[in-house]
Amino acid sequence: MTAQAPIGSGFGWDSTADDVLTGIDLTGRLAIVTGGYSGIGVETTRALARAGAHVVVPARRVEVAREAVADVAEVDELDLADLASVRAFADRFHASCRRIDIVINSAGVMVCPEIRVGKGWELQFAANHLGHFALVEALRPAFADDVRVVAVSSAGHQHTDIRWDDPHFERGYDKVLAYGQSKTANVLFAVQLSAQGVPAFAVHPGKILTPLQRHMERREMVGNGWIDEDGNPIDPTFKSPRQGAATQVWAATSPRLAGLGGLYLEDCDVARPNNTAEKGWGVRDYALDPASAARLWELSAQLTG
Repeated sequence: MTAQAPIGSGFGWDSTADDVLTGIDLTGRLAIVTGGYSGIGVETTRALARAGAHVVVPARRVEVAREAVADVAEVDELDLADLASVRAFADRFHASCRRIDIVINSAGVMVCPEIRVGKGWELQFAANHLGHFALVEALRPAFADDVRVVAVSSAGHQHTDIRWDDPHFERGYDKVLAYGQSKTANVLFAVQLSAQGVPAFAVHPGKILTPLQRHMERREMVGNGWIDEDGNPIDPTFKSPRQGAATQVWAATSPRLAGLGGLYLEDCDVARPNNTAEKGWGVRDYALDPASAARLWELSAQLTG
C-alpha cells in the first residue's frame, strides 16, 4: 500500500475513459464489467473494447444489455441480488476455461424504496456489496496473476459507517443511509481484498446523471440542485458519462497503480482523506479501517455462504 494521497496521475476531473486509455493496449485481456450496459458502465465497456479487451457483461436485463453492447461485448445473465444466479454465472464462466484480468463491479442501485431480497437482506447492501462479494469470491480461481479488481463506490459512503448492529435496517429503513452503507462496504471490500493479495481499488466516479437515479423523484433532484423544474441539468459539477467512467477505467488499467491496492480513488487519482463535515470529496477513515474491512469480510462470508 501507499499513502491515501494523490500520486500525480496527469488526469483529472474532466478526463474521459478514452483519455486514460491513451497508449494502453488491452489486446488479449479479459474484463468483466457488471452493469456494463447502462450509465457509466456502458461507457466503460465500450472504452475497454476500443482498447482491445474482450469484455464480458453480466446482466440482469439480458435483452436490454444485448441491445446496448452486443456489438462490442459478450453478454451473460446475472442477478446480483440472487446468490443462485451469481453461482450459475460463475460456473458458466469457469466452464469456458478462461482467465480474468480485470473485474469492475460497476452495477448498483441507489436510494431505492425498501426492498427485501434473499434471506430478508436490504436490497442496496445485497446488490451493491454482497452480490459483488459473492461474485468475486466465486470467480477467484480464474483470476490471472496480475488481475485487478475495481469496486465502484461513491462519495455517498460519507453518510455512514457500516451499521454493525443493524446492517439490513430491520429497525427502520432510511434509503440514503442504506445507500451510504453499501458504498462504505464497497471501499472496505477493496481494502480487505488487497490485504489478501488481490490488488483492488474503490472509486468515486463523480456526480453523473444516469439511470442510477431511477428511484429518485424529480422533486428530490430539483431540491438537490441537480436539475431544474423541466428536468434540465443545472449543476456544473456533474460529469458526462464518459467522464464518469474514467476513474474506474484508470483504476483497472493504469500502470501507475501497479503494486498498489486498497486505495480510494476519485478524479483519476488517489483521493485525500476527508474527515471534516464537508461531503462530496475524499474518503472517510472508517471506510479504510483494516479491522472493519476484515470484520465485514467475515460477515459477508457468513451471509453468502
